[in-house]
Amino acid sequence: MPRNRIGRALARTAVVGAAATAAVALAGPASAHVTISTANTVAGTYTLLTVSVPHGCDGEPTTAIAVQIPEPINAVTPTVNPGWEVQKVMTDLPAPVVDAHGNEVTERVDQVVYTAKTPLPDDLRDAFELSLRLPEEAAGQTLHFPVVQTCTTTDHPWIEIAAEGQNPDELASPAPFIEVLAAADTEDAEPADLEPAAAESTGDTGTDPVTYVALAVGMIGAGLGAAGLLRGRRAA
Repeated sequence: MPRNRIGRALARTAVVGAAATAAVALAGPASAHVTISTANTVAGTYTLLTVSVPHGCDGEPTTAIAVQIPEPINAVTPTVNPGWEVQKVMTDLPAPVVDAHGNEVTERVDQVVYTAKTPLPDDLRDAFELSLRLPEEAAGQTLHFPVVQTCTTTDHPWIEIAAEGQNPDELASPAPFIEVLAAADTEDAEPADLEPAAAESTGDTGTDPVTYVALAVGMIGAGLGAAGLLRGRRAA
């Protein structure tokens, strides 16, 4: 894996505090961030997340999108997206668990990687849908879905998470997130449509964003691996 890509990703991830505030001022409005939208965030129910990528990397086209799936979510069904190859990157669970259908599960989806068949131009956007079940134990939690956007010669890790008390809008590259509701919090609400809505996304917990450096490296590796696999298939 080219070291220059990792170095640039680490440099971006290390931008925190006052430096992050300055960087976000240069990066433009929050609407330019990678975001996640959904109409339903009730624990114990299925939902459809839409990951939106509004632009490339400093003028470069996008070649891959890697989405980190947070624990305790184990299973994800990506929607087929024309123009992209999709790969689920699995990882072993520490111990087997039983899913909502009574099946024993020994591994979970760690990442979903979309690799462009033709690079997505910088001035065009795209969206990627993920179907999943929000576990009951996630009620009341904020779940972050860090994203690494790979472009022609660089990468942009959308992985920063606000520290306690910090305004997530101060972050230069916030990780998309959803806030999971307990079923009791929605008893009086109208049933939610599972189609994606214009709801939003971008970071708010007490996790230090620097702890996601290793995550960025791993996600970039997954994205580059998928891209290499695709190039190999074409060569064959």
